[in-house]
Amino acid sequence: PRLLFMWLNSSISVMGGEQAAGVLVAVKSAQMEAQGRKLSDEERRRLQEPILAKYEREGSPYYSSARLWDDGVIDPLDTRSALALGLEASLGGPWPQTRFGVFRM
Repeated sequence: PRLLFMWLNSSISVMGGEQAAGVLVAVKSAQMEAQGRKLSDEERRRLQEPILAKYEREGSPYYSSARLWDDGVIDPLDTRSALALGLEASLGGPWPQTRFGVFRM
């Protein structure tokens, strides 16, 4: 895309932190069961906490904008203005011929 803005309430994660932490705990639990041991509730919590914190921090729209993965964070009320600005900017250059369809993001 030539223009990509994030809303204040958006998230860039493919899955939620709870989901990711659940997958990690399930894998670790299966590993321990294969060794004849059981994962305690305390160990589960210790595995989940850093993953949840990481997803909370790195899923933020500010995290992606700080790394220039998008064009900025806007209030949803400013969507029309940002879209108008992007359309106006796109009129200044040539439109190359493409062979692909529409991408959904």
